[in-house]
Formats: sequence, C-alpha cells, structure tokens
Amino acid sequence: MSEGYKQEIRNLELFTDMDEANFRALVRGAYVQNFPPRIDLIHENDPPDFLHVILSGSVDLFSVWNGRETSMATVRPVSTFILAASVRNLPYLMSARTLEKSRIALIPSQDVREVFARDSAFAQAIVAELAQCYRSVVKNAKDLKLRTSFERLANYLLRQQERTGDVAFDLAMEKRRLASFLGMTPENLSRAFKGLEPYGVKVDGSRIVIRDLAELTRYAKPNPLIDDYST
Repeated sequence: MSEGYKQEIRNLELFTDMDEANFRALVRGAYVQNFPPRIDLIHENDPPDFLHVILSGSVDLFSVWNGRETSMATVRPVSTFILAASVRNLPYLMSARTLEKSRIALIPSQDVREVFARDSAFAQAIVAELAQCYRSVVKNAKDLKLRTSFERLANYLLRQQERTGDVAFDLAMEKRRLASFLGMTPENLSRAFKGLEPYGVKVDGSRIVIRDLAELTRYAKPNPLIDDYST
C-alpha cells in the first residue's frame, strides 16, 4: 500500500490517535484494490476476513431474505464498513456491492483485533464508532416504525436538501433503491411522491424541486433525534 493511501486511512477518526507503530502493524498486510461498478464485495454470513475502507466511489450495503432484497445504507469516502463484524469475528450481517467504480483498502480483520487488544486509543475510537453506528440504527428504526411512508419520504427529501444546500437536486440513488431504503415498494414510492405534491414537491425523473420548503417542513416535522445522523 502506498504512503498516500496509508495517510488517507490514518486521517480517519478511527485511526488518527493510535500509536504510529501500531498503525504500521495494522496496515502491514493491507492492500488497495480498484473495483468496477456492481461488484459484490462481501456476502452476509461470510466470515469477516477484512475491514474495508472506501477511498473513492460508493458502496451499497444490502440484505436478502426469502427472495426479497433491501438496501440498508450507502457508504462513501473516506469511511469503513463493516466494523462490528471485524471486531467480533462474527459473520457479516449485510452484503456489500459497489455502486460505481470504487477504490477500497482491505485491512485483515485479524490485525484489527490484535491491535485493538493493545492500543487503547484505537480501542476507544472503535467503541466511539460502534456507539455512533448503534445510534444511527436506532434512528433508522424510529424512522421506519413511527412515520408513514409519506413522512419518511418527506424527511428524506429534507435531509437531501440540507446536504446539497439547494431546493433543486438530483436523487442520490435510483428510485428502486430509494424505495427499498425507505421500506417501500416502488409503487408506494411513486404514490408517496404524488402525495407530496400539495406540499411543494415536484418530481421530474430523478430531479427534485422543493417549491415550498416551509410547507414541506411543516408536514414532515423533522426531528434531530431521528434525522440527524451526525450525533
């Protein structure tokens, strides 16, 4: 692995405070690989051989059961996935595939566990990241259980508007994936978009225009205890 890639990984909050010698030991067996779009990286129930660090591109985390598939999250640079499996040495609970051409670093999970046992700064950073992941899961569960499909879509659009800083933006994922992510069928998603038109939402393909941000906000009732994934 080049020094440039090592520095990108070192700059992640998970690794930034750990001892330099331990960091070098952690990445000694790591390597970086380029993947084309739509390539499966891991499968749920596989053993966690590597901790993945996405350096460029994007990755879809998804799960399949009884012939049905759902999108769980989208991972973008620079971040890790799936940390809990690597730390616990337990099977992956999700699968992962590239959404576009992606560059990913693979760090052997055995090295992660060995360094975790002797580097307190690294251990504390792992605990903090896993705690943040847990809070995100709780917020996502509250979104799914406490809101109607229309309200989930409305709040998703408000989060995208805040992320882009514009009332006109393109959806960050195709509509079929968005429906899966929000716990809907594609047909229900189409109805939800139609149902939000009175609240100022205009849809043209993947292009979204929020013509009345105040009205959509009034309807959606965003709540930081559900919608703020940074805390």
